[in-house]
Amino acid sequence: MKRNVLIIGAGGVAQVVAHKCAQHNDRLGALHIASRSVGKCEAIIAGVHAKGAMKEPGTFQAHAVDAMDSAAVAALIRRTASRIVINVGSAFVNMTVLEACIETGAAYLDTAIHEDPAKICETPPWYGNYEWLRRDRCKAAGVTAILGIGFDPGVVNAWARVAEGMLDRIASIDIVDINAGSHGRYFATNFDPEINFREFTGTVYSWQNGAWQSNRMFEVGKVWDLPVVGEQKAYLTGHDEVHSLSNRDRDADVRFWMGFGDHYINVFTVLKNLGLLSERPVRTAEGQEVIPLKVVKAVLPDPASLAPTYSGKTCIGTVARGMKDGVETEILLYNIADHKEAYEEVGSQGISYTAGVPPVAAALLIAEGTWDVGSMVNVEELDPGPFINLLNTMGLPSRIRDGNGDRSLEF
Repeated sequence: MKRNVLIIGAGGVAQVVAHKCAQHNDRLGALHIASRSVGKCEAIIAGVHAKGAMKEPGTFQAHAVDAMDSAAVAALIRRTASRIVINVGSAFVNMTVLEACIETGAAYLDTAIHEDPAKICETPPWYGNYEWLRRDRCKAAGVTAILGIGFDPGVVNAWARVAEGMLDRIASIDIVDINAGSHGRYFATNFDPEINFREFTGTVYSWQNGAWQSNRMFEVGKVWDLPVVGEQKAYLTGHDEVHSLSNRDRDADVRFWMGFGDHYINVFTVLKNLGLLSERPVRTAEGQEVIPLKVVKAVLPDPASLAPTYSGKTCIGTVARGMKDGVETEILLYNIADHKEAYEEVGSQGISYTAGVPPVAAALLIAEGTWDVGSMVNVEELDPGPFINLLNTMGLPSRIRDGNGDRSLEF
């Protein structure tokens, strides 16, 4: 059943979502994309048509909207008759967009946890501060809201659910995110610098020994030996999926690890120590008030601009350890993505590609009824089989490495 889709946002991930929705518009229906800048939306649509991405002739329209204005978003949902909203705007707009979906009955999808611009690294579990407080209202309204349906969070959560079915008992879940690619710039972030830096300036939370543990960023590191990318240093990092997976697997240790090179760490440390990552306003000698973090964001490359020269691969995986038939067992479920291949297909780099394909797969599953559950859920609460099988055909194939070797994962 065609549902019509509204995409919120016009960054690198939104570009991937737009291309992938176009490739499946025969199953999704009319497409719409909205952000503060209608020009950015129009440029994305032009790119879709330049690639010949539309599966069949149909509607793809651009709109201007302030996504912080819930009433304006609701009005746009009604005007476009959209029944699925894919929110890939800033994490600051999650609650206003979700409220619009609850009001209109449209299904809601996002790829990252909500953030309050005035707060950094709130008390865990992070979903409990905003999203989960609206569970009952989604259920009462019959609204499907799938939280964190990017790659991490998202696909890695689905893999954790798969591992849950393969082991008799799970002792630990480690999400490992490695970008072994190179963008060729002196320093840049792969997505919105403001969101990126906020993620790494707060407390690092992990779930271990049945309780929340806290560390500093870059305090705990580990070398992981992974397929294709080989040995890579990654650091314990606070991240969305830890806060939902730990709620499901209370007896398991749940951690998130992200790879960083020495150069990134050095530049980040200097910026932080100088106070340039602060969100508190300062006044210049000329009397002008500025926010240091926004100044840093303004001088760094736009993440979308990195795509044309990006090379190399990413490896993102879920490592689950536990017991199977009385034997200690380790399972690695993972994907390898290529930056150049992503750019050739949709004009975005691999980080955006991995984040943008999964919500479109979820939208397709909602449209056909498989994942249209009429309530708020995290990805690990859903049947992972149809999702993984669909991703296998959409450019993000899953693989598994365990005692039986390394092979494709399919259901």
